[in-house]
Amino acid sequence: MEQKINQAERIQTSIINAAERKALVWLAHRQPRWVNSDMLTAVGVFGAFLTGLGFFLTRYDLSWLWLSSAGLVVNWYGDSLDGTLARVRNQQRPLYGYYLDHTVDCINEALMFVGAGLSPLMNLDLALAAFILYLFLTINVSINAHLKSEFRLTYAKLGPTEFRLLIVIANTILVTSPSIATATYTLLGFTLTLLDIIAIVVIALLACIYLITVISDARNYARIDPPHKGN
Repeated sequence: MEQKINQAERIQTSIINAAERKALVWLAHRQPRWVNSDMLTAVGVFGAFLTGLGFFLTRYDLSWLWLSSAGLVVNWYGDSLDGTLARVRNQQRPLYGYYLDHTVDCINEALMFVGAGLSPLMNLDLALAAFILYLFLTINVSINAHLKSEFRLTYAKLGPTEFRLLIVIANTILVTSPSIATATYTLLGFTLTLLDIIAIVVIALLACIYLITVISDARNYARIDPPHKGN
């Protein structure tokens, strides 16, 4: 007997969601028949590897940031299009797709965060702290997908695509203005680069989003699952 699978509702409220969705559907309809979702997932991983590699190679030349930005574009193409292609072709695989997507997302982010942390542009501890908070949010999304069939892709109108765009903009500023990239600032006795400061802001933002989300979710679950009186 075929197992009935209830898919979680995708909640996507990012700033450029409408335009991005149209672009992805347009691209999906124009993919060669031999291209499948698994291939695009692999393309996304390759893009993440290029992004991390580009950051790492800035040890030798800031121009490698162009490779990092190109990797983000490749990552967006593969990571965003794999699911769209499956939906357009009516070839969804909810269990396999959900498992693969979340597993690969963590690998992608590890490649990018660690790559940034191994560059001279960002402290590794800050990069890992940002990665840990990302994992916290990912776990929360997975829990909600299981408990209330809600798959949230964005927070505060920002999603993965917006963050990729912000990184590309930051990379462009840094590679075209080397003095900004190499400048250091002292804060509470710590010597920080511009990307370190940006990372601290991102960490604070992610921490606030995570705490607010967890408190809101806990209150919601407490209402729908109140304590039972003992006998």
